Amino acid sequence: MPDYGQCAVRKLPEVEEAKALMIEAVDWSVFRWLFEKRRVRETADQANAALDKLNQAVKARWSSDFKAAYKALAAKAGGARTRRQGEPASQAIDPQVRLFAKKVKEADDAAYQARMAAEEAFDEAERQLNTDMAREGCQKAIQSWELHERAIRLAEAAHGSSKAAT
Repeated sequence: MPDYGQCAVRKLPEVEEAKALMIEAVDWSVFRWLFEKRRVRETADQANAALDKLNQAVKARWSSDFKAAYKALAAKAGGARTRRQGEPASQAIDPQVRLFAKKVKEADDAAYQARMAAEEAFDEAERQLNTDMAREGCQKAIQSWELHERAIRLAEAAHGSSKAAT
């Protein structure tokens, strides 16, 4: 039986820098937001890109069964039902692998939804020049990164991942 214990995700400097900036930005005035909004967006984009890159690297190490189980869930969510030649049929995949793939997919979906909520909050704050909304966007961005880190830790624990990211 595979062991699906949690592994440690390394602290990504881009994410740590973005979190620190968001914590600082909570106390900014409207004028400071006007002058710093580009830096905030760029820093957030760099954090998201670093997390996306790590997520892809982790999933690249998955076993073919785990990849197939995850792809089947993603295809089902997207309405597609295709299987490429050489991929295991979903019935042949261990039910525990399918269950764990479902947990990873749910964690990924939660992180994505949080990321979109943060981006929407920043967009609306910019349109209205509203610092309260910008502060809310900062909190939502931090939450989205924490959810993404949790999802990556879960993905690292998947059977077939050769080692945790260090």
